[in-house]
Amino acid sequence: MKITLNRINDDFLFECTNSQGNSILLDNTSQPGAKGVSPMESVLMAVAGCSGIDVVAILKKQRQEITGFKAEVEGERVPVDDAKPFKSIKVRFLLEGNIDPKKALKAAELSFEKYCSVSKTLEPNVEIGYEVLVNGEKI
Repeated sequence: MKITLNRINDDFLFECTNSQGNSILLDNTSQPGAKGVSPMESVLMAVAGCSGIDVVAILKKQRQEITGFKAEVEGERVPVDDAKPFKSIKVRFLLEGNIDPKKALKAAELSFEKYCSVSKTLEPNVEIGYEVLVNGEKI
């Protein structure tokens, strides 16, 4: 796996592109007029995307009817020397449809305990928690 990063303005805007030509914009969001997401926001997005793919794949294999899927991710950061790494990350899955709540909870559990490479990469240093809501009901 390889990506390239190219600076595309005179400040902090970068385009990151994968080997298939898909890209995202990264920027220094502390500056006015930022046109991309911060690198730390992209980490939260990666957790949401990775675990989201897992949960949807598991539920589809179980023939659950997903009519809506959303994830909200919050990260808590702490100062360590001059950096501010994540101390904890919490993911909230909001699912809609004809979905067995127990299967949805199990899918999230499997993602974070077994399949999600992003959370597994962060896991030694970051506490990752999750909750699942199906049709507005917390499981």
